[in-house]
Amino acid sequence: MALTDEAIVKIKGMITSGELGPGDRLPKEADLAARLGLSRNSLREAVKALTLVNVLDVRHGDGTYVTSLDSAHLLDALNFMVDLHRDDSILQFFEVRRLLEPGVAALAATRIGPEQITALRVLTSDLAPDATVEELVANDLRFHHGIAAATGNQVVCSLLDGISGATQRARIWRGVTQAGAVERTLAEHAAILDAIEARDAEAARAWMTAHIAGVETWLRKAP
Repeated sequence: MALTDEAIVKIKGMITSGELGPGDRLPKEADLAARLGLSRNSLREAVKALTLVNVLDVRHGDGTYVTSLDSAHLLDALNFMVDLHRDDSILQFFEVRRLLEPGVAALAATRIGPEQITALRVLTSDLAPDATVEELVANDLRFHHGIAAATGNQVVCSLLDGISGATQRARIWRGVTQAGAVERTLAEHAAILDAIEARDAEAARAWMTAHIAGVETWLRKAP
């Protein structure tokens, strides 16, 4: 095992064991390196790597701290990775969405509150016929995020935000706009919301499945 990887594993072990918790400050570099049997260079590289994935927070002049470790913070790195992926890998993320989002819609139908329904209803009727791609992307992100948020499950919400970022959606909406499928796509949004508002979990699951599968099918056929 590379020395940096060994250092990462040892710091992770301190967190998973409960020795270090969210917000805790790490021991001084020299003390921690000696305690873990690592060189200071290896420890520094490990800290850099864990900072990039939002596990640690280096505060210059103060020290290194464990972050809050909340799911939204930790999954920010996933969103960045998704946006970097090439067009030919978008379908893989859509397969993941097709596995997850129908269940999310079904769960939302059992948990959503009146104010959340109202906010989503505004989104389904809030776009002008000549909406720009940027407006479509923003609306789509808010709609799917709103459904995930209605489950009350922060991990689900963060995970779906991570695998369907704005860059990926912009590529898709650009194509959907060119194919003249905007009205149909937005009508599917309305049908999903109708089912959720009716507390019909299975109908919400079916409509979301059809919606995600429809875009996925279009992507497979797109040049």
